[in-house]
Amino acid sequence: MAKNNTITVLNTEVKIKVIDQNDFICITDIAKSRNPKHPDDLIRNWLRNRNTLELLGIWEQLHNPDFNPVEFDGIKKQAGLNSFTLTPKQWISLTRSIGLDSKTGRYGGTYAHKDIAFEFASWVSVEFKLYLIKEFQRLKEEEQKQLGWDVKRQLTKINYRIHTDAIKENLIPPELTRQQVNFIYAPEADILNMALFGKTAREWRDEHSA
Repeated sequence: MAKNNTITVLNTEVKIKVIDQNDFICITDIAKSRNPKHPDDLIRNWLRNRNTLELLGIWEQLHNPDFNPVEFDGIKKQAGLNSFTLTPKQWISLTRSIGLDSKTGRYGGTYAHKDIAFEFASWVSVEFKLYLIKEFQRLKEEEQKQLGWDVKRQLTKINYRIHTDAIKENLIPPELTRQQVNFIYAPEADILNMALFGKTAREWRDEHSA
């Protein structure tokens, strides 16, 4: 499922995309709230942290049957050394991680599963994390409302087809004109509209007319 959204958190635009039906949040955007010019440096510093690696490793073990624990142990042993560096792409390649997604290019960036992204936001700024969670929840509520509308709309289409077929077979004499047929269909359609939406088609048009 390919779907992208953007929320604004403390004047910073944060992109969200869906991967395998899971929400991934752009941690590159989150890092820009603290370091606008070099957000990748902030992410690499976060990945050097031993606590971060333990978080990522445990998350992968819980959600990823293909996770490579041998490589993970090798990486974790190096954590804390001055020479130790790690990029998101290296982490993904070495451990077969699914919790991070990193792409280059104009619309690229590093995304993290929402569980991980919230932890990164907390590492960057507790305040930013709290506002991020608030905006993310607002987005999910809006999506649920839209989903409810889409379900109702599809149900209306299905029921309308069944209903109109029944009208055609049982209520409409074959000798009626097209205009007379429309007079029969119209009130029957509004019965469905009232049941599902609480208003007739004309009432909806009147409310939304310019």
